[in-house]
Amino acid sequence: ETLKFGCGFNIVPMWHPLRLAEDYATADILTGGRMIFGVGRGYHSREVETFGSPVIDNDANRELFEEQIEVIFKAFNQESFSHKGNHYSIPAEVPYRGYDLKEITLVPRPQNIPVETWQPIVSGGSIEFTARRGFNGVVALTGDQLVDDIFHKFRDACVENGRGGLLGENLALGLGFYIAETQEKAVSNLRPFHDERYKWFSPFGFVRYADEEGRVWGTPGAPARTPRIEDGVDQKAWICGPASDFVKHLREIEKKYPGLEHIILHWPEGMPRDAFLDQLRLFAKDVMPHFKSQ
Repeated sequence: ETLKFGCGFNIVPMWHPLRLAEDYATADILTGGRMIFGVGRGYHSREVETFGSPVIDNDANRELFEEQIEVIFKAFNQESFSHKGNHYSIPAEVPYRGYDLKEITLVPRPQNIPVETWQPIVSGGSIEFTARRGFNGVVALTGDQLVDDIFHKFRDACVENGRGGLLGENLALGLGFYIAETQEKAVSNLRPFHDERYKWFSPFGFVRYADEEGRVWGTPGAPARTPRIEDGVDQKAWICGPASDFVKHLREIEKKYPGLEHIILHWPEGMPRDAFLDQLRLFAKDVMPHFKSQ
C-alpha cells in the first residue's frame, strides 16, 4: 500500500520529452499516484548516440538534457504550454485545421503534481542544476570523503535556491552491503560479484573513491585500478559484516547528516536472486527494527 515505483534513471536524451512525460503520467495514474520520476543524462555511448542524441560531447548532452527537462515540466505543470528552444519548437509551426496552433496540452497529466523527481549528482554542474530545479539528489556507492563533499555542496546550493538547509536533506545515499556473521565471511561471499561488477563498471569512470589526500581515483596521483571489495569497505561505500555493524554505521550517518531520510540498498549485478532476497530478509529482520520509530 505504501510501495512507490520508479526508474533509476530514465535517460532523458534517449526520449522525446513529450513521450516520456506522457508515459510517466500514464504510469502515475495507473498506480494511483505512486510513481517517482528519475532522470539522468546517460553515459553509455552505444545507447544514447544510437538514438541520435549526444553523450560523448558532454556540453551538448547537458544542453539537450536541460532543455528536455524544461519541456517535460512545462507539460507536467501547465494546463497548456508552448516552448521555443534550440532543439524543440512546441507546438510545431504548421497549420492545423485552418488555424495556427499556439499551445498544446499533455494528455494525461500526472495524478500528483509537483512530480517527485530524483537525479544522480556528482559534479558541481549536476549539483547546482538539481538544487535549482527543486529535484532530489542521489549519491550512490561513493567513498565517504566524496559523499561529505557532495552533501555540503548540495546543501549550500539548496540554500542559495531557497530550499532546506539541513545536511542530507533532499538526498538519498546508496550503500552496498552484505550481512554475515563476520566481516571476513561477508567479504568472501561478496567478492566474486563485487569484482565482476567493477570489471564492467570501472572503464566508465564511475569509481567514486578518494585517496588519503582527497584525490579522486583515476585523477593524477590517485589510484587508477579496478577496486577490490576491501577498497569499498575502507571507503565505507560497502558495508560488510554483522547486522550490528550496519546499524552502527547507519547511526553514524544519521548523526552526521540530520536531514537524510533515504537510504538505497545496492547489490552487485550478478548476485543470484535468492542470495539477494536473503540479504533483504536479513536487513528487514536485523537492521530495520532499530529505525522503526522513524
